[in-house]
Amino acid sequence: MPPIPAPRSPERPAPPSSGRSKRSPWRCLRHGGMRWWSAANLVSNVGTWMQLTVQNLLVLHITGSAATTGVSLAVQAAPGLLLGLAGGAAVDAWPRKLTAAVSQVALAAIAFTTAALVAFDRLDVAALMVLSALTGLVATVEGPACALLGNELVPVRDVSSAIALGSVVHSAGRLIGVACAGVAVGALGTSAAYAANGLSFLFVAAVIPFLRPVAGHAPAEPDRRAPRPVAAAREGLAYFMGRPRLVALTVVTAVSAMFGRNYGLTLAVLVTGPLAGSDEQFGTVATVLAVGGILGALLAGRMQRPSVQLIGTFAAAGALLQVVAGLSPTLVVLLVVTAPMAVVESVSDTAGTTVLQTDPPPGMRGRVLGVWRTAQTGWGLVGPPLLGLLMEWAGPRGALVLGGLLIAAVIGAGALCRTRRRAPRSGAKPVAAHVPESAPPSPRSARSVEEPAPVP
Repeated sequence: MPPIPAPRSPERPAPPSSGRSKRSPWRCLRHGGMRWWSAANLVSNVGTWMQLTVQNLLVLHITGSAATTGVSLAVQAAPGLLLGLAGGAAVDAWPRKLTAAVSQVALAAIAFTTAALVAFDRLDVAALMVLSALTGLVATVEGPACALLGNELVPVRDVSSAIALGSVVHSAGRLIGVACAGVAVGALGTSAAYAANGLSFLFVAAVIPFLRPVAGHAPAEPDRRAPRPVAAAREGLAYFMGRPRLVALTVVTAVSAMFGRNYGLTLAVLVTGPLAGSDEQFGTVATVLAVGGILGALLAGRMQRPSVQLIGTFAAAGALLQVVAGLSPTLVVLLVVTAPMAVVESVSDTAGTTVLQTDPPPGMRGRVLGVWRTAQTGWGLVGPPLLGLLMEWAGPRGALVLGGLLIAAVIGAGALCRTRRRAPRSGAKPVAAHVPESAPPSPRSARSVEEPAPVP
């Protein structure tokens, strides 16, 4: 890798632009740090998908049991469920760049260890469980640290563009990684996929020290007076629960994820079952979903400050399109509905991630992402079995229709409650506060729109 000059001061922002460039989904690439970060993420995603391509088959081969394979996945997810908030508190308390770099090196060490055990035929069930648990443990810190580090490379108004670009990089890394896995495994064996993933982690770790935040958007320094980890985690949970917009975002995303986002399961059964299609035809549906997801991410990248209300609107629209998909009489109709369904849901997801990572003040963002990771792991574990039971009871069409109606109903009920809370009480007259004409503006009204609200 060619040397990267390390500037002595935060990176200067890109020259101001006007017109369409301000809303371009690619506007985050005007910043040099984001260009390097995106390249590093592409390499990392290629390595990750090379490993994921062979991992489940390898685990199944070692354990000889689909149930044990599921247990290994649960062991890897358990730290996110139990320690997600603690990991977020650590990200707020430790230097962010150092935390991100060390976590990348730790993941590389796990990948290289797995590759060596596979190469020498020493990977057994016990070692597999330990490595899975370690991976999940490191990920509780690595996830929020890297997400927040990437956000600091662009102004707040361009965070949605950075997140959208990350979605595109993820999709591109998946396509390249799957293709590279076949070549590497065929030529060098299964361990090559793990070794390549380890190298990709080291590449990211090597780039991190040269990244600089944009001017005016410096990262939050660790608070030396911060409370102890348990108290800090409790403080983060209290902050999260005290922000109605974050709670509303969690409810919308959780319900949508459990009853409307597992299309790899529901649409696969619908296509190969009631629609009497083939596996190749479901592959076409999956391709449309992937393309629609990329287009939706780019559309969301044009937003600068998405609201939770807008996210709920897109999620409800996706749910109603899901109902139509469940009632599709033919595969052609399903394909026509699938495209906009994937677009609106990708917009909702990308915009939601933007709100989640920009709403809290800098010193609280790690803990907020920790709470989110814990909740996300919870509905990720509960959702598939729950959806499977719904399909057993109502069939694939019924699961899509009932799930979509449930999502729309929950979002509609939330919007109605919000409207009623904001409506003035009957008979009450608003009282206007008398402010002298010469009175100076209050400190609160004079604050910059970019400045985050203080932690209660």
